[in-house]
Amino acid sequence: MKKIFFIFIFFWIANNIYAQDSKPKLIVGIIVDQMRDEYIDRFYNDFGNEGFKRLINEGFRMKNLHFNYMPTYTAPGHASVYTGTTPRYHGIVSNDWFHRQTNKDIYCTYDEDFSILGPGTEKDGKMSPNRLKTTTITDELRLSTNLKGKVIGMSIKDRGAILPAGHLANWAFWMNNDGNFISSTFYGTELPEWVSDFNNAKHYATYLKKGWTLLKDPAEYNESLPDNNPYEGKLNRSIEPVFPYDLYSEYQKNGAAIIKVTPWGNNILADLAISAIENENLGKDEITDFLAVSFSSPDYIGHVVGPRSMELQDMYLRLDLIIADFLKYLDKNVGKGNYLLFLTADHACGENPNFLHDNKMQVKNLDYKELKKDMEKVSMDLYNINLIKNYDNQNIHFDIVKIDSLGLNRETVFRKFQEKLELIPYVKRAFTEEELMNCSPDFLQKSVANGFDIKQNGQIVLLFEPAYMEYGYTGTSHGTPYGYDTHVPGLFYGWHIPKGKSYEKHFITEIAPTLSQLLHITLPSGSENIVIGEILKK
Repeated sequence: MKKIFFIFIFFWIANNIYAQDSKPKLIVGIIVDQMRDEYIDRFYNDFGNEGFKRLINEGFRMKNLHFNYMPTYTAPGHASVYTGTTPRYHGIVSNDWFHRQTNKDIYCTYDEDFSILGPGTEKDGKMSPNRLKTTTITDELRLSTNLKGKVIGMSIKDRGAILPAGHLANWAFWMNNDGNFISSTFYGTELPEWVSDFNNAKHYATYLKKGWTLLKDPAEYNESLPDNNPYEGKLNRSIEPVFPYDLYSEYQKNGAAIIKVTPWGNNILADLAISAIENENLGKDEITDFLAVSFSSPDYIGHVVGPRSMELQDMYLRLDLIIADFLKYLDKNVGKGNYLLFLTADHACGENPNFLHDNKMQVKNLDYKELKKDMEKVSMDLYNINLIKNYDNQNIHFDIVKIDSLGLNRETVFRKFQEKLELIPYVKRAFTEEELMNCSPDFLQKSVANGFDIKQNGQIVLLFEPAYMEYGYTGTSHGTPYGYDTHVPGLFYGWHIPKGKSYEKHFITEIAPTLSQLLHITLPSGSENIVIGEILKK
């Protein structure tokens, strides 16, 4: 009996040691730019069985996953997913913004110290992750493998490739307006030959020659508004939103950038991902590699035609096919059970305000120029002089030198502005920097505070009323802390991921520390280290 007991203990210890030592050969992080969680449910019956449905039925779905800060934009979204923290700490407070301390407009990944690798204009390649202040899960993976595990990020957008890949990545690749994938001297001295070969093959031209027709019969798109409805804009600012699309003619007139605003942008990125796996030998040994893929075309398309368009629905039906093919490829070339995949979004989006207005909601789109006028009018009414230096991303930057020269008390100025601004019908709250640095438990104020960096942001941050949008008449946008912008998909699949779903509220900042715990590696440096316990129960 004692012998049996010791044998049991031996195997229990051995199995637990094995469980801790075993690692996936490859992690694939997928971010779908501007994907609402509800798209999965709205389009579910039109999906095949091997894409989104496979991830849901064989993996784990977080049904109530949210962003926990404002502004819900692309750059802070990618940074927050991979760092496990919010803009307040990782420093990427928007895509581009007016920086309080430098008094300059800056772009999230622009870096004068580096140059382009590959064809294109020099500015396209002056990029690095150096504005990102904390480590990413990809950085920690590199460190845990003594820099032997490879990390590659890729996207149509530079920020969608660079920020997930982190500081220690082997490579990040993004597409310029000529349809070529490029990189930066931050990562190396020469573009890899396989990427140059990929560019020379001009895959985008093959896709654009196909044009864009509906994948299914038009009657099956009954989850969307009719084709060419009044809430859609023109693709590439020139093509009427009507099927079928002659994309090749547009390409011949205006260049390859048209592919970004078509579903084929997703296809070409998936092609590049497979090429990276094959040429960089990702997932081929026992040292874990990480491939970060960000599909940007859903955002380009969504901004133009909105969340209720047939174009958007068709794009998601085609993305479903891409995911199905990619999973089959991973099964065959990495091995089912040898890879861990997660899929989420960098933000969601709101309904088109004019669509809502036409259906009896008292909202509208807000024009940027009119907003600036409203801000300046408040200043003139209060002090008969314009004290605002800059307005962007709902941040008001004051001219502190002017305020001091007039002998005004800064805090008094901010409070008086706050009182006046909150009388404007579309403004729900105007938060001062003092309030945001001493945050209350109120979830809206906390969300604004989580996106606020006192070294970079303005002295007042505006929060609009729900459904109001600082955007044009057609299409849609995002940026608020409201559910329509924060609620995103959370799908986990593969290595050590249990089957199931959860309705508990979780935040996207929990993804990176959860992966760290699964891999038994150091947590990202800025993370609050809160994890998704349901996934770790296996």
